[in-house]
Amino acid sequence: MCPEERAGLDASSPTSVVLRMAAVLDAFDAGDVYLGVNELARRAQIPNSTVSRLLKDMERAGFIERRGNKVGLGLRLFEWGERASRRRSLREVALPFMADLREATHQTIHLAVLDGVEVVYVEILHSKNTPWLPSQVGGRLPAHATGVGKALLAAAPAEVVEQAIATGLPRVGPRTLRNAKLLKQQLGRVASTGIAYEIQESAHGVVCVAAAITDVEGRAVAAVSASGWAGKVDIRRVAPAVRTAALSISRVIAS
Repeated sequence: MCPEERAGLDASSPTSVVLRMAAVLDAFDAGDVYLGVNELARRAQIPNSTVSRLLKDMERAGFIERRGNKVGLGLRLFEWGERASRRRSLREVALPFMADLREATHQTIHLAVLDGVEVVYVEILHSKNTPWLPSQVGGRLPAHATGVGKALLAAAPAEVVEQAIATGLPRVGPRTLRNAKLLKQQLGRVASTGIAYEIQESAHGVVCVAAAITDVEGRAVAAVSASGWAGKVDIRRVAPAVRTAALSISRVIAS
């Protein structure tokens, strides 16, 4: 949620309460355990007094827990996360194939799903001697700037692609594709070949090849990729292994 949306929320609206709670929860980064009220308010761009009131209800609901003057994410959120069975089962099915793909390619392997016009990383198997990557488990990146994202956008409804273009295709890496016409052309090739490539579009020195994973109805539900150093890995030679992994995961999901 952008700062402008947060600033314009009506405190009397039930919907705004939910959005404000979401903003407070979103304020926790991956490495955070406990944060103070002032820091939460600063990150969520919500007044301190409002955050304090929200935290009282959130604590009663089990969304947060207190430690002295600071708060952390509560057990209720963990329980809800465990109930997100689709992503958990997807990860469980994909992990053995991802491990085999890493062993075969010696590259870092990603599993991601599409949420709106962003990809969310469900699992990452890092490999030695691979470049720094902007991805992290549970993290997000704009779909147009990643291999997994392009694999999923190519299979998505046209309106999703238009929504991605409407964001202005922000730059993420030095070669992020920002031209709508070129993006559509590339997505067309991905749709026909089943393979998506990324060349330093998400980060300097990173190349990637990805393929979509489909369910029993043939819908793209996730994507798997292999990422490595530009100039050191021939992603076109890696592509068949990535495609095979995606097809293998798809067959198990569909069975």
